[in-house]
Amino acid sequence: QVQLVESGGGLVQAGGSLRLSCVASGSTNSINGIGWYRQAPGKQRELVAEISSAGSTNPTNYADSVKGRFTISRDNAKNTVFLQMNSLKPEDTAVYYCKALWKYYAITRDYWGQGTQVTVSS
Repeated sequence: QVQLVESGGGLVQAGGSLRLSCVASGSTNSINGIGWYRQAPGKQRELVAEISSAGSTNPTNYADSVKGRFTISRDNAKNTVFLQMNSLKPEDTAVYYCKALWKYYAITRDYWGQGTQVTVSS
């Protein structure tokens, strides 16, 4: 079992910045990677950025819409993944979720956090 808690959302003006945090607890040693997703009203949930476990040759991946503006990073000692969001746009408004890919031998599971609201005003 893995528990994820997001924080850092809020209301910001266009052009501003926010830093989201996702703290993992539980069986964190079996987490292969963590991703940030978002879901705007009336839209499907979409991948924003993801970061693989330590030692991966391609540790990060970004949606085209956030490349150059968002940065995903991790602090392994604190079991925390961050999403630094700069140059925010109104279309970034959504509930942001983190998801952990948990793998133990042939068993894989996705664990989701409760989400944090990000609202960007124009």
